[in-house]
Amino acid sequence: MSERRASISRKTNETSISVSVNLDGTGTSKISTGIGFFDHMLEQLSRHSLIDMEIDCKGDLHIDDHHSVEDTGIAIGQAISKALGDRRGITRYASLDLAMDETMTKAAVDLSGRPFLVWNVTFTAPKIGTFDTELVREFFQALSQNAGITLHVLNHYGANSHHIAETCFKAVARVLRTATEIDPRQAGRVPSTKGTLV
Repeated sequence: MSERRASISRKTNETSISVSVNLDGTGTSKISTGIGFFDHMLEQLSRHSLIDMEIDCKGDLHIDDHHSVEDTGIAIGQAISKALGDRRGITRYASLDLAMDETMTKAAVDLSGRPFLVWNVTFTAPKIGTFDTELVREFFQALSQNAGITLHVLNHYGANSHHIAETCFKAVARVLRTATEIDPRQAGRVPSTKGTLV
């Protein structure tokens, strides 16, 4: 099987982003977006999905973090979709409840080629430091749309907004790890009776 790697460059009047991913990596990352908390979350996404990621984003942070967060989600999603190719042999589905201290969050994914996000997460504070908690949804919306995945995220409970955000990123990471893995029983088949996922 060929290496499942991809690189994406994206430049607009608001951001300049380069992303490289290796789906068969070890979770190593080199990340710089200029947004400390977001960098920390992306490191969690890489580490717990075992997807190697190099991300460099230079955005209009003098306005706010929105464009950088959303456009990074777009670029990561595009890179993952490109690295998946025709999605032949993948496990495709995964679901997981992830606990962190007082918080528990469920993520479920279908690497279907059909983008859709179901988001049932409520934060207890509007900001984590200077980071707007509403941007967590914006990131996953951009990721799911551009990766061509159906993604459901449900926060069962939690008190600390940092923990709620972190469980979202870690839970999504873990389901991506499982769903992107090659299933040896698929024998190189596309995991759909239709014969295609894209």
